[in-house]
Amino acid sequence: MYRTTEQVDSNLPYSVNAHDNLNIIKIATFNLCNYLAPPDAFYDFENIYSKAQWDKKQAWIQAYLAEQQPDIIGFQEVFSVESLKALVLQAGYPYFSAIDKPNVIDDYIYDSPVVAVASRFPITDAAAILPEPTLNAPLGLNDNFAFSRKPLRATIQLPQIGPCDCYVAHFKSKRPIVSEGFSLSNTPDISAFDPAVDDFRSQILGQWASTQQRVAEAAQLLNSIWLRKMESEYPVILMGDFNDELETSGLHHLLADGGRHKKAAFSDAISQRYRLQHSWPLFQASLCHREARDWEANESVDDLAELSMPVTIKRPAPYTYYYGAVGMVLDYILLSGEFDPSFNESLAEVYDYHLYDRHLISPCYDIDSHSTDHAIVMVTVRIRQ
Repeated sequence: MYRTTEQVDSNLPYSVNAHDNLNIIKIATFNLCNYLAPPDAFYDFENIYSKAQWDKKQAWIQAYLAEQQPDIIGFQEVFSVESLKALVLQAGYPYFSAIDKPNVIDDYIYDSPVVAVASRFPITDAAAILPEPTLNAPLGLNDNFAFSRKPLRATIQLPQIGPCDCYVAHFKSKRPIVSEGFSLSNTPDISAFDPAVDDFRSQILGQWASTQQRVAEAAQLLNSIWLRKMESEYPVILMGDFNDELETSGLHHLLADGGRHKKAAFSDAISQRYRLQHSWPLFQASLCHREARDWEANESVDDLAELSMPVTIKRPAPYTYYYGAVGMVLDYILLSGEFDPSFNESLAEVYDYHLYDRHLISPCYDIDSHSTDHAIVMVTVRIRQ
């Protein structure tokens, strides 16, 4: 079981409500959905918030931050960087970083939003992640490869842990990449074709191109994370909108758990240190361990018949996005071995997994009409003593 906004129960063994506990850190990934202050427009000249709509969107974000109190937030779909910086500062986040700017199509029409991070803890360094040119040829990419949205690395000074490299990513969407090269109309050898079929064909090839771009972005980012970790040895947090299911797509290589190695003992040590893990199964493992520990603590001869072993069932991660009636998981927080208790150099464990999704499951128009189309994922890590 995980906690959604409709399931906050202080009696649950994995519920963390006291935010003044210095041993816990809350980390959230938050797709803001077209965060652009009027009178500017996103993607099309008609997409402009009225003042009332913008005020409602701002209030919704402020309400989430006040209610859930994350310590670190990775934001996606940021157009108005300065507006967001002012909002989070007022909400109690003195540290903020965004290392890119959205693209201006026309005087007031924007595309290509950027990512940002806000923190209650000091951000000591921040940088954009750029592709490594020497990887382009081995990965089958052209020399002009670029991220659709540059990922951000912010080094944050966490209490009792020290410096931690926090990455915010927003991988290429599933929208088809548009290219005239996909159309048969430019192929002289084909004299006759059905335009409708050609359009269908171009859409599929465009989606394929989007998938290739998304996977290439993940590969370049993972390489950058590893190079940085070899140099700094800092713990790693990667959060963001991946625009695909992690375990069922090419993105599963981010977890780096499917390789074949000749020297098993040596590779296991490297794998534990460098691989990233999805926070959801880490939370499930932590919860199962706590249930087992509680069961053992309560077990006695007198009440043995009334007790049963913990039955925490491994469930798939809860949906963070809905396309019509179809739910999927697009928003993730991945953690390095320092957040896995099974690693002998572990510093913390995932103690809570919270999904803020009531605006998707049971929306109230007066409150949620200009919120976001994604759920907000937040994990609580507890520093090990």
